[in-house]
Amino acid sequence: MTAALPPSVVLIVDDTPDNLALLSDALDAGGYMVLVALDGTSALERMQRRRPDVVLLDAMMPGLDGFETCRRIKAQAELADIPVLFMTALTESEHVVEAFAAGGIDYVTKPLKTDEVLARVAAHLRTARELQAARSLTASRPHARTALDLASLSSRYQLTGREVEVLHWVACGKTNRDIGDILGLSPRTVNKHLEHVYVKLGVETRTAAATLAVGLCR
Repeated sequence: MTAALPPSVVLIVDDTPDNLALLSDALDAGGYMVLVALDGTSALERMQRRRPDVVLLDAMMPGLDGFETCRRIKAQAELADIPVLFMTALTESEHVVEAFAAGGIDYVTKPLKTDEVLARVAAHLRTARELQAARSLTASRPHARTALDLASLSSRYQLTGREVEVLHWVACGKTNRDIGDILGLSPRTVNKHLEHVYVKLGVETRTAAATLAVGLCR
């Protein structure tokens, strides 16, 4: 018999006890192992002791807010690939942009709907596992990271040179912030290039784009 997989670990970071209780109960019932933290500093300390598979992060907290907490998570190589979902009542475009620029992968709005949160957590965990599998394949083939034929990609999918560069680094497992640092772009600009890449490749997710790019190296 195949051994059962251990439950995925979800870290909830929120300074409102009612939110922690609501989400903890829903996630626990959904079969997840739940960790909690009341502020950004405690969350970072908690993550050093136990690495979560996904983080639900309140945007507005006293002290270290969610945006800065996310930036610090993404600045640590051993934590950077953990999906961070923001929880926020702030839905103005500048706050949404700030959440993504800080390294967040998604956001849910308050008041929280537990069914929606559970669905998004499950989706991003699935995407993270698929991306990890693509990275493992790349790592097992030493030349894969440099084998992307830029001319072939450009002509086959009508990608611009910059779009090819962005896709290459996505295939290498880099975050938007990492790619921005490498190419001298803002994370928002990187995301715009990625949106164009998705359309041209006929895919809808980062994982699908990365998997396709890695597949071209086989």
